[in-house]
Amino acid sequence: MRKRIFAALLLLALLLPFACAAVPVDTQMRGVWVSSVYNLDYPSAGTPSSDTLRAEADAILNKCAELGFNAIFLQVRPTADALYRSEIFPWSRYLTGTQGTAPDNGFDPLSYWVEGAHARGMELHAWINPYRITRGGQSDYETLSPDNPASKHPEWVIKHGDNYYFDPALQEVRDLVIDGAVEIVKNYDVDGIHLDDYFYPGTDFDDSASFARYGTGYADIADWRRNNVNLLVAELDEKLHAADPDIAFGISPSGIWENKNANPRGSDTHGYSAYSQAYADGLFWIQNGIVDYICPQIYWEIGFDAADFSTLLDWWESMTRGTDVKLYIGMAAYRSAETEKQDSVWYGADELKRQLALIDSTGKSDGSVQFRYGSVAGSPALSAAIRQHFASAPSTPSAPSYTEPTVNTPELPADAGSLFDLFSLFLYSITHA
Repeated sequence: MRKRIFAALLLLALLLPFACAAVPVDTQMRGVWVSSVYNLDYPSAGTPSSDTLRAEADAILNKCAELGFNAIFLQVRPTADALYRSEIFPWSRYLTGTQGTAPDNGFDPLSYWVEGAHARGMELHAWINPYRITRGGQSDYETLSPDNPASKHPEWVIKHGDNYYFDPALQEVRDLVIDGAVEIVKNYDVDGIHLDDYFYPGTDFDDSASFARYGTGYADIADWRRNNVNLLVAELDEKLHAADPDIAFGISPSGIWENKNANPRGSDTHGYSAYSQAYADGLFWIQNGIVDYICPQIYWEIGFDAADFSTLLDWWESMTRGTDVKLYIGMAAYRSAETEKQDSVWYGADELKRQLALIDSTGKSDGSVQFRYGSVAGSPALSAAIRQHFASAPSTPSAPSYTEPTVNTPELPADAGSLFDLFSLFLYSITHA
């Protein structure tokens, strides 16, 4: 026993100088969304041709690497379907032209994308939409594959406007979404599972029957809806990390959590609220640590009265400060790509350059993700600006410039994590003597 205690003390003494060294900061996120819905980015048109699917993937992967991106968020489940081999969801019509039809020659796009991204030094995150069944209205619904979960379980489906959605109130729906995400993690070497901002499609969603059945204890249907989403997020976090402890699980909500005039915790903004209109409570996810990162879509310019980019950057940074949740900023490259009016602040690449510079100079986020690939690649000005910025800016985030702390907790040194690890090793060696 004494010999083991002495050995442990000696080990601690030998390693202590290394523990006092600074812990390296993580590499800055430099991501881009690659959309499959409507064939926006990949593929350019539905086709079963494995040669075409492979060639288009290579072109995008090469361009992303050339521009300096280090992560791709590939939309692999746009509408209750799959751009990968699944036993739960049918092949996507956006992939091959007909839902349920596989690519030829046994080609698996997700496997190819993962291998291609990793070979080029980039991460590949699988982007899924949890509840959406159709995007093209009634005709889409009528042509669903018989293997689609919505075809098998029409009792899980609610129509909203022209489109159809799974009912977020149902445990069967949560299980479907979770099982589908875990299937990806178990079968593919993806670096993350990513959800976008589509949760409840509107405040007038016709779920009154579900509320009457499952909403016991809730006076407000809005609180009940938020709880349904929170249950999904918490269960996803648990099951994904049980399948792969190193997987990155994150969500990209709309840029405004809630406006201050509606909730004192909200931002000084006046716009669409994820909290009250999509029932997505990003602040709950952060405070309860049930996401690894959050990526708010701050799609407005610096100085915009209703939703100022810098105001929202500060707000989200203050909400993630002191937590283990990383903050990535979703940026609106598409607005510059689609703006033709020369008197618009979004004309050209200047606004995007200002925002990237602000992110780097303040150190108030862990990086950014651009929406979307086609917008960047299709604009010489945006491509040049992003390539130049990533080439000249450091790949590690700066330390945030704080004005005042939001919580009164004692600060730990930067190397606290390593010290705790060493101390744990020391205790282990004693208690297991």
